[in-house]
Parts: sequence; C-alpha cells; structure tokens
Amino acid sequence: MSSSLLLSGSTVSSSFNAPSKLSLVRNSNKTSLLPFRNVSRSFKSVKCSVDSSYGGNVPTFPRTRVWDPYKRLGVSPYASEEEIWASRNFLLQQYAGHERSEESIEGAFEKLLMSSFIRRKKSKINLKTRLKKKVEESPPWLKALLDFVEMPPMDTIFRRLFLFAFMGGWSIMNSAEGGPAFQVAVSLAACVYFLNEKTKSLGRAFLIGIGALAAGWFCGSIIIPMIPTFLIQPTWTLELLTSLVAYVFLFLSCTFLK
Repeated sequence: MSSSLLLSGSTVSSSFNAPSKLSLVRNSNKTSLLPFRNVSRSFKSVKCSVDSSYGGNVPTFPRTRVWDPYKRLGVSPYASEEEIWASRNFLLQQYAGHERSEESIEGAFEKLLMSSFIRRKKSKINLKTRLKKKVEESPPWLKALLDFVEMPPMDTIFRRLFLFAFMGGWSIMNSAEGGPAFQVAVSLAACVYFLNEKTKSLGRAFLIGIGALAAGWFCGSIIIPMIPTFLIQPTWTLELLTSLVAYVFLFLSCTFLK
C-alpha cells in the first residue's frame, strides 16, 4: 500500500514538474530569439532607407524628355536672350539639388545659345556677301573711290575717336580764352602720324592730312552759318565751330583712308 502510494506520488510529482521545465525551455528560447528579431527589424529599416528615391523631397523637372529646347525652358521661339537667361536661372533655382533636372535645363540652354550664335554668324556672312555684291555692281567711279577706303579694327576706331573728341572738348573749354589754333595743330600732327603708319610715306600722309583739314574747314564755314543762332552758345565763335567740323574730317581721313 505504501509502496503504491510512493509510486503514485513519484509519478504525480514527475508529471507535475515536467511542464514547468518545458515552459522554462520555451521561455528561454523565446527570450533568446528576441534580440535576433530586433536586429532583423533594424536591418529591414536600413534597407528601406537605402532604397529611398534619389534626392528625397527634391522636386523633379517634369520636362526632361521634351526635345524642343524652347518648350523645355518654357519660353517662346521669339524670346530674347534676357528672357532665356531669366527662365534658365529660375528653373535652376526651383530644381536645385536634382542632378538630372539641372543637366536637362543646362542642356536646353546651351542648345539655344549655340543656335543663336550660328544665326548671328550667318546674318553677318549674309551682310558681307550682300555688301560685296553691291560694291561689285556699283559704278566704276564708286569702285575707284572705295579702293581708298578700309575698315580698321574696332579698338583702333575707338582710340582715335577718343583722341579727336578730347581735342574737341578741349577747344570748347578754352573757347572763352582764345581760338583753337593749338588744338587744331595737334590734331593735324596726330592725323599725319596715323596716316604715316599706314602708308609708310610721310609726304603722302602730310598731303592727305592737309587736304582733310582744308576740306573740313571749308565745309564747316558753309554749314555753321546755316545753324540757328539760338542753338549755339554765345561764347562759341565761328572759328571754334569750324574747327570741330575739321576734327571730324581729320578723324575720318586717318582712320578709314588707306
């Protein structure tokens, strides 16, 4: 009887204690798996952040696939260069930070600049050919006259224009003190010097300079009296105004004559 009770007690105790050991094992397995689940979740979150779209919240230029550069920049085909520059700057500010959008905007802008350059170049070439054709169709006396004329570089034109304009201003400032004889002599010497550089002949340069001065003085003495007196300052004499016309002739002769 006692032995049966002992056996039954052992079996009862063993059957009672077994579930607690299993629960402990299961709980331990669950607790050991928790860190790995957290790690996997963290890896998933990192993967999502890497796979996010380029630029984050930066807006994308919607006309990157538009072939026409005018439509891509949003300007008309008759837009000026100022309007094209303004549209380009505005779009670059609006879509700054998105590389493809900036490249698309800059590409359209460069195409428009290149087409504008080619158009201006063609217009210049057409103008030269038309002028050349006009010269070829002109009368013989006009061809002979044009043979004595040349077109110097623009910097040469501006330097000589500044010199004779300075002489004219100097003559006007000293009009109350005396005549412009000294300024006229300096202008004639400068004209002869410039002509001698081109012709390599001092005699020819001197003759052309004297002829330009005489022609300017003669035309000035005819034109100046025709000007109404209320348009002329009281201190401006006939000699001063005639010398201003002579400066113009000296400038034209030493700049455009061969």
